[in-house]
Amino acid sequence: MADIEVNSTSEEGYVTTSVAGEWELTVDATGESGPTPNQVLAADYASCFIPAFRVGANKEGYDDIGRVEVGVEANLNDDDDLESVAFDIHVEADLGDSVEDIVERAEGICHVHDSLREELHADISVTDDAF
Repeated sequence: MADIEVNSTSEEGYVTTSVAGEWELTVDATGESGPTPNQVLAADYASCFIPAFRVGANKEGYDDIGRVEVGVEANLNDDDDLESVAFDIHVEADLGDSVEDIVERAEGICHVHDSLREELHADISVTDDAF
């Protein structure tokens, strides 16, 4: 049995509904009735990176870093393939000189980051003490 099982179905057109466990996600390649696959990938990357960032901060001695917000910018090439990703991370806590170490730890923890080819790893900027 596989570690992850997802059932994806498209009845017509370019809309696909995927069921993962008890969760359902509708993706529309045209972006008309749901997020596009590239939007979902960008959101998934950020959704993986935030908890990895929190774990990295914890390992650097921060028990609670408060609110974390990630603005994701992704660029597509002429074939609509993902070409680059950038994260603008805002963190409630003041992380001081630990930011680079936390980012490095998070990159090592985030499974999506690890799964992407290196040229698609997010270019990351962090603003701490932001809220």
